[in-house]
Amino acid sequence: MQEFLIVLTIFGSVAFVIKILSDNRVRTRIIENTNINDQEKMALLQTGQPGGQTLQSIKWGLVLIAIGLALLIGNIFPYQVSEEMTFGFGFLFAGLAFLAYYILAKRMAGDQELPG
Repeated sequence: MQEFLIVLTIFGSVAFVIKILSDNRVRTRIIENTNINDQEKMALLQTGQPGGQTLQSIKWGLVLIAIGLALLIGNIFPYQVSEEMTFGFGFLFAGLAFLAYYILAKRMAGDQELPG
């Protein structure tokens, strides 16, 4: 199980750095190629989108809680739940957390109707 956590940490760190670099590049291109005023440029550089930092914190908080719950279940019931099941629970709960975030973000945006 420790090997899995080490690989997951390394992969997550690399993915996080790539995401930060790509977000920065996209924001820079948007600012260079559009005619927006200085206040909007500063807001875009600081958060990426209005209220974006709060929503990102909520999303990753939900996902980490869900993965932690999966690991907790695997440790509470070590003889009933195999390591593979704990791994599967991690993906299942993380997926459910992303769905919960999607619904929450839609409600916070004021769009109560979810698509199809």
